[in-house]
Amino acid sequence: MRLSFFRSGVAAGIVAIMFSLAACTLAIPLPSAAPLPTITPTQSPLYKRVILTPAAGHEEGQQPNYTIDTQTPLLVGSDDRRMEDFNELMKSIVQEEVDEFKGWMAETPAEPIVGGSFLAVNFAQLSPPGNLLSIKFYIMFYFDGAAHPGHYSRTITYDLENGEEVSLDQLFLAGVDYLGPISIYCMDALRERGVTLDEFWIGGAQPTPENYQNWNITADGLLITFDEYQVAPYVAGPQEVIIPYAELASIIDPNGPLADVLP
Repeated sequence: MRLSFFRSGVAAGIVAIMFSLAACTLAIPLPSAAPLPTITPTQSPLYKRVILTPAAGHEEGQQPNYTIDTQTPLLVGSDDRRMEDFNELMKSIVQEEVDEFKGWMAETPAEPIVGGSFLAVNFAQLSPPGNLLSIKFYIMFYFDGAAHPGHYSRTITYDLENGEEVSLDQLFLAGVDYLGPISIYCMDALRERGVTLDEFWIGGAQPTPENYQNWNITADGLLITFDEYQVAPYVAGPQEVIIPYAELASIIDPNGPLADVLP
């Protein structure tokens, strides 16, 4: 009896132990799956996040009588410091023109001669959509009593991604003569349209940095602007020459600012 009872007790104990072990096994937590890595989307280039807009300005005064109307190119759409730097530069350029005009006004008689003097500053973005912003300012001025208004241009090309102005020499391979080929092409183009580059006017097209300070990047080529009286008389107006990039292909830096513009 006792043996049977003992054997029954042992069997019951073994069963109990087995259930206990099974319960412990079920209680052991399974290892959780490793979390998926967080993927941060790459931020798009700055030029895709901003829009170029004109900011109008108006000022007028009396004795002497004058009006000033300006359009300043400003970027909106981001709080990026590079955008702010561009905007500050554009404001400073327009303000320089206003200050210079007011300086000239100091020599104008207080009593109006005709209808007063004026300054108008407008602009156009000439570059195709992309990182480079190539801006041309069109400036017209008139001093009371003068025979006619005057016009001149001012240009700037800005690398928005790097936050800096681009100079003409940066478009070309280091150490190459880029002004020579540009000058030759421009003089040939001017002559073909009937501009007489005689001894009096040819100096304005010679290969010097001063003569080629007004340039812009366009989809069709490098735009060179010659202001009134630079290569032709006032009546002929300003002269523009577009040099196709193919004409300068051998000296353009393929890794320079024009890399994204070249066909």
